[in-house]
Amino acid sequence: MALAKAINESLRRALESDPKVLIMGEDVGKLGGVFRVTDGLHKDFGEDRVIDTPLAESGIVGTAIGLALRGYRPVVEIQFDGFVFPAYDQIVTQLAKMHARSLGKVKLPVVIRIPYGGGIGAVEHHSESPEALFAHVAGLKVVSPSNAADAYWMMQQAIQSDDPVIYFEPKRRYWDKAEVDTEAIPGPLHGARVVREGTDLTLAAYGPMVKLCQEVADAAAEEGRSLEVVDLRSLSPVDFDTIQTSVEKTRRLVVVHEAPVFLGSGAEIAARITERCFYHLEAPVLRVGGYHAPYPPARLEEEYLPDLDRVLDAVDRSLAY
Repeated sequence: MALAKAINESLRRALESDPKVLIMGEDVGKLGGVFRVTDGLHKDFGEDRVIDTPLAESGIVGTAIGLALRGYRPVVEIQFDGFVFPAYDQIVTQLAKMHARSLGKVKLPVVIRIPYGGGIGAVEHHSESPEALFAHVAGLKVVSPSNAADAYWMMQQAIQSDDPVIYFEPKRRYWDKAEVDTEAIPGPLHGARVVREGTDLTLAAYGPMVKLCQEVADAAAEEGRSLEVVDLRSLSPVDFDTIQTSVEKTRRLVVVHEAPVFLGSGAEIAARITERCFYHLEAPVLRVGGYHAPYPPARLEEEYLPDLDRVLDAVDRSLAY
């Protein structure tokens, strides 16, 4: 099924299995969401479970916090990545802190879904990648699936978590299809996964860039180079052990994400792996990402976003050491 459909099916399963699960957001009900991710849920579960909210992100998240305090498990949709900032105060000063503030007595099982990233030709504030802002905040879990199977199971695990989870959905991958086994036993929510074995260099990515890295590995294979691709899946916490094991084998690492390189998640990964693998590395850890500039108009986004050539260039530079 498509990635968007997988999330829909996962939400449906959660609504069916737990009456305390609620879905909230702008246009998530009758419309089914602007990407139709919640399509059909309002009709089947009613307006008390799938709730159309006012256009007020801070109010949406604040209400979800109150509901979680009363025992519910709200799943909140922020319609687009750039719309999350009115709710940033509620997320980082309330949602992320309540567990510690109450010395562990209060849990806030809130999932915040954020479609993010570019590649869809959208207008301003509709193609941003703010994941590092949330990964920096203690008390939040931050994840991003790259395929339909992970989208299904990571949503199940996020809803079941007693900690707040920021669930970043790669909107340009919504229509990518993959096999989804809804009866499988999922791996850990915060575990990275090697999705392609290789020996010469490791590519680490998450969300929308995993597919690109697999395409890069295909292109490199035509030149006789063997690249390993690691899907990080989680940005807080990060599964550094899986990355380290891969880098100790390949001795080189390139981290790829859509977000700006400057202070992006790749910076933390580069620093940690340099500390852990200093005597294994044969080249500095390199990063490929967006530029340190506001996301451009749609006609320029292909110049802004990492592509096959930019990642291959980083691969060439790493292998040249």
